[in-house]
Amino acid sequence: MGCSVSKNQRDPILGKAYEDVMLHYFFGRMLGRGQFGVSYLCTENSTNRPYACKSIAKKPKMRLAENDMIRREIQIRLYLSGQPNVVEFKSTYEDETAVHVVMELCEGGDLFDRIIAKGYNSERDAATVLRAIVNAVNVCHSMGVMHRDLKPENFSFISRDDNALLKVTDFGSALLFEEGQVYRDIVGSGFYIAPEVLRRRYGKEIDIWSAGVILYILLSGVPPFWAETKKGTYDAILQGEIDFDTDPWPSISSTAKDLVRRMLTKDPKRRITAAQVLEHPWLRESGEASDDTSVILRMKQFRRMNKLKKLTIKVIVEYLPDEETQALKEKFIEMDTDKNGTLSYDELRAGLTKVGSMLTEFDVKHLMEAVKNSSTL
Repeated sequence: MGCSVSKNQRDPILGKAYEDVMLHYFFGRMLGRGQFGVSYLCTENSTNRPYACKSIAKKPKMRLAENDMIRREIQIRLYLSGQPNVVEFKSTYEDETAVHVVMELCEGGDLFDRIIAKGYNSERDAATVLRAIVNAVNVCHSMGVMHRDLKPENFSFISRDDNALLKVTDFGSALLFEEGQVYRDIVGSGFYIAPEVLRRRYGKEIDIWSAGVILYILLSGVPPFWAETKKGTYDAILQGEIDFDTDPWPSISSTAKDLVRRMLTKDPKRRITAAQVLEHPWLRESGEASDDTSVILRMKQFRRMNKLKKLTIKVIVEYLPDEETQALKEKFIEMDTDKNGTLSYDELRAGLTKVGSMLTEFDVKHLMEAVKNSSTL
């Protein structure tokens, strides 16, 4: 009696024989969960050295496009490994359930967590961070790689030392591009998406836009384009009006604002390049010292907002049938009854009950506690 074998079991995605990653590495705690995989702390058995391993689960019926995406990410990681401000690639393994990508371990935390823990962020600090980010972008572009999903969560410090290197850690959306070719698929994350991506006609310039959004947040604590809904945020991105009037912008140097404008130029043909960013006076001068604690408070609130929205959607998907999920997502924004841009515990509980969620009070409290006991989103 025979048995059916799924195509991904017959034909390994990486084109080599299955190999048990556990024979080479001991797996520890989970480091994080992304759109395309889960990262774990692992230790190499032969050297006792720590690494990070991104495990990408294989679905019962993997589409060719999904297989291609996994192969492309690994190809790009291998291609860029060893370059400045890019996390180093170690090895890959594949078994019947997942593809495992072992890479350099970044123990210093991601970009926002590090800044918030530090408690302040001067223009000089922001310039140092941006230089590392744009160095990575410049390397990618010079080697024909478009990242397509630059955001703070995709950058981590290799250690907790004050002078630790900042490296880009994720290449799940990256591709090898050709100059002059127009790309049309929607990629990127929320606040960081360039307007030409929304118009489905873009090139490598989108990475500079995303880096410009990160710079704006580093200097002010909030994104330049946002609204209560995804459509509203995208409309603001397409409109492209940058606020330099509200605090703390009056106290930000003119050279910093000039660089933000150049990076967030709506016309990609007129937008500054990565190489030009690195030669901008603000980066070379390292900016003017400015320790505005309100920026950290705004950044902390923005960080909490992103964390709780992700957790809430995760619970929505896990607890509700598919037919109810979309309705709940559409109602989510209505939970903010006082329209102050945040969700309190009472608003979250009332909103979930209103749309028929079966979450218990304990579950809702768990969501709030998951963002460090914040009382609001």
